Amino acid sequence: MHIILASQSPRRRELLERMGLTKFEIIPARGEERAEAGLSPARLVEELSRHKAAEVSAAHPDALVIAADTVVAAGDRVLGKPRSVQEAEEMLSLLSGREHQVCTGVTVRLGERALTEHEETAVRFRPLTGAEIAAYAATGEPMDKAGAYGIQGRGCVLVEGIRGDYYNVMGLPVCRLAGMLSRFGVDPLTGEGVER
Repeated sequence: MHIILASQSPRRRELLERMGLTKFEIIPARGEERAEAGLSPARLVEELSRHKAAEVSAAHPDALVIAADTVVAAGDRVLGKPRSVQEAEEMLSLLSGREHQVCTGVTVRLGERALTEHEETAVRFRPLTGAEIAAYAATGEPMDKAGAYGIQGRGCVLVEGIRGDYYNVMGLPVCRLAGMLSRFGVDPLTGEGVER
């Protein structure tokens, strides 16, 4: 089966490969990310992943499209990717010493058939000093990541604890995705529906 990852995220590509999906095409959605105001983080990421999958599927109706969107929620504030080092520092200051939620919406689509779900993981940061925040922001690592940190990179030293799916914090809940793919006849463990 022809599989398309509708994302240019190197982390999502790596996680698909770890799952055993080694033959897939990367075609990121290009449309502007828009959703109605006031959505909960879970509904927001579901809606955004649905839009991405629909856009790519429209051009490739015979392919199985996988799309995802991740946000960090600290209380009632939703944190996407920072637009500047200063904004990254503000996000890290907000997350310092507290628990937040990482929410990823995933859509799997084949033609007109689509399935959308989400995963939520609780992450707790240790208290950070201003110097630590500035030093981490200066590495550049926070700039392409929701919430301004990457748990799989140098940001691992900020994380005191986690409840839930670790891979969700990287941007793709692989266990949930595997279950969704199985409903489309793709099983990475058995190789069913997987091109080798």
